[in-house]
Amino acid sequence: MSQAPDASVSASTASPAARHPVDALLPPARLGLLGLQHVLVMYTGCVTVPLVFGAAAKLDTATIGLLISADLLVAGLVTLLQALGIGKVLGVRLPVVAGATFTAVTPMVLIAGEYGMQAVYGSMIAAGVFGLLAAVPFAHAVRFFPPLVSGSVITVIGLSLIGVAAGLIAGNDPTAKGYAAPGHLALAGGIVLLIVLVNRFAGGFLSQLGVLLGLIVGTLIAVPMGLTDFSAVDGADWFGLASPLHFGAPRFPVAAVISMCVVMLVTFTESTADMLAVGEMTGRPLSRRDLARGLAVDGLSGVFGGIMNGFLDTVFAQNVGLVGMTKVRSRYVAAVAGGILVVLALIPKLGEIVASLPGPVIGGAGLVMFATVTSVGISTLRKVEFEGTGNLLIVAVAIGLGMLPVVAPSFYHAFPIWVQIIGGSAITSATLAAFLLNLLFNHSPSRKKVEVAGADPGAVPTALPDSAPAT
Repeated sequence: MSQAPDASVSASTASPAARHPVDALLPPARLGLLGLQHVLVMYTGCVTVPLVFGAAAKLDTATIGLLISADLLVAGLVTLLQALGIGKVLGVRLPVVAGATFTAVTPMVLIAGEYGMQAVYGSMIAAGVFGLLAAVPFAHAVRFFPPLVSGSVITVIGLSLIGVAAGLIAGNDPTAKGYAAPGHLALAGGIVLLIVLVNRFAGGFLSQLGVLLGLIVGTLIAVPMGLTDFSAVDGADWFGLASPLHFGAPRFPVAAVISMCVVMLVTFTESTADMLAVGEMTGRPLSRRDLARGLAVDGLSGVFGGIMNGFLDTVFAQNVGLVGMTKVRSRYVAAVAGGILVVLALIPKLGEIVASLPGPVIGGAGLVMFATVTSVGISTLRKVEFEGTGNLLIVAVAIGLGMLPVVAPSFYHAFPIWVQIIGGSAITSATLAAFLLNLLFNHSPSRKKVEVAGADPGAVPTALPDSAPAT
C-alpha cells in the first residue's frame, strides 16, 4: 500500500465510499447524541480531579468551582486537538476523549503545601514544555510497549477503575448509614441490565446509545427515589471563565518541576496504551508519527493547564471502553464531545446539571465501561505468545503489583514520598513492572541468543512504522 504523508489529507481527498470509518462524518443528530454520551461517561471522572485536589489543598468553594471550569475547558480543547489534529504537528486523529489525570493529584497537593499554588502551575507549564520535547523520542521507544506491556497496563487500568464505579454506587464510607443501600444497588443493576438489553436486542443507531439511555432512564427513576439534587444548578452562573494565571505569576522550584515531569512520563505511558488500543479497535493502527502527535497534545495540556488553572490531561480509559462497546469509530464524535466540554466550561449552569446526575446512575454505567476497558486489555493479551516463554509471569507480576495500591491504598505509607507517588499509582506500578520485565525476558542479550537458536520471542515486540499506510 502507498504511504500517506498525513491521514487528514488522504481522508479529505478520498471519496466517501473509500473513507475510513475513523474519518466518517456522521449526520448531525447522531454526532450530537454520541458526543453527549461520551461527555456523560467521562464527566464525573474529569471533575473529580479538581474536587479532590481543591479539598486536599484547602481551597475555598469558589476557587474549586473555578478549577472545575478550567478543567473542563482544557479537557475540551485537548479533545478537539486529539480528534481533529493540526497538520503534521498535533493530534492523534482518533476518537479519543481527554480529561484530567489522577496521576498528578498527589504531586500537586505536595507542591501546593511546600511551595504554593504558583509553583503548582509553574511546574505544570514546565512539564508541558518537557512533554512537547519528549513526545517524539517517547514514540520511537514504543517498540518496548508491545501487546504484552500495553495489554497488561490496559487490563490494570480497567480493573482499578471498577473500584471507582463501586464507590459511586455504594458510597465510599462503609460506616455510613446509607452505605450500599439496596435501592442504590438495584438502580445500578437495572442500568447495567438496560445497557445489556439495548445492546443485545436494539438495532441500528439505537444499539449505540445503550449507555446514554441507561443514564437518562436511571436519572428519571432516581427522581422519585430522592437521589437527585439539582439545587446547585440555580446558584450556578450562566457564563463564566477564570482569568489566566489566576494565582499569580508562575514559579518553578526544581523539585516541583522534576516531580511534574515524572508525572508527564507516566501520563505518556497511560495515553500510549489507550491510543494503541483505540487504534486497534478502529482498524487504524498507529504509526510513530501518529503517536508522537497524540503525546504532544498531552504535553500541550500541561501548558494549557498551567496557564488556565487546569490540570494535566490524558486519554480517558472509560471512553476507550465506550468506543469498544458501541463500535462507533468516527473521530468527529470525539470532536463534538470536546466542543460540549468547552461549552460546559463557559456555561457553569449546564455543567452543574451534568454534575448533578446521581452517583448510582453514573456508577452503573461506569461499571460496564470500566469492565469493557479490562476486556480490551485481555483481548490485547491474546496476541501474546505464552507457551514456552516467561510472558505469563510478566503479566502476573505486572497485574499483581498494579492492583496492590487499589486493594490496599496505604500499602506504601511507610516509604518516602517519591516511592508513594510511584508505587501508589496502579497504572505506574503496572507499567514499570511490565516494561522492565519485558526488557529482562525478551530484550536482554541472553534472550536474543535464544531467539537466534529458533525459540519464539514471545513478546511480539512489533515496532510501529514511521507513517501510517493510506486508507
